[in-house]
Amino acid sequence: MTFPRAAGSGSSAPAEAPRSEPGHCEIARSAADLADHFSIRHQVFVNEQRIFARSDRDEHDHDPATLHVLGRWEGRPAGAVRLYTLDDRGLWKGDRLAVLAAFRQQRLGELLVRFAVQTAGERGGDRMIAYIQLANVPFFEHLGWCRVGDPVEYVGLPHQQMDIALSR
Repeated sequence: MTFPRAAGSGSSAPAEAPRSEPGHCEIARSAADLADHFSIRHQVFVNEQRIFARSDRDEHDHDPATLHVLGRWEGRPAGAVRLYTLDDRGLWKGDRLAVLAAFRQQRLGELLVRFAVQTAGERGGDRMIAYIQLANVPFFEHLGWCRVGDPVEYVGLPHQQMDIALSR
């Protein structure tokens, strides 16, 4: 699966052809992209799932090394995920995967997870971990992730730690 290059990535191709896939993921680069990313997370984790009372933002959102990814479906902001390093040995974490309810029957969640894994690998990562809500474990297993240990409480709910090897 290939992902479109970010603007300014050095591609010498002429004007970009229309996308054959309606889903597209990219690292949020503008203030508007970041606002869309945070808005999606707020809608899912605060308004819909009520996991957080007022905001799901934390110290990782203020770290300039954190990558905030925006998923679009047919050009509309529809999903988000963030990723960041946990150490200097190649361990990354992916979290705050959110897809708006109207887009959950599409493949956007899969595109976001694959984009995060590919991006971390391209940036030197060896392994990525995530804490997954139990209902979503089979989805991640389908994408090649493995369970690590027993479920644990994470943000007040049972989650399964999972990991995946990254390729560079």
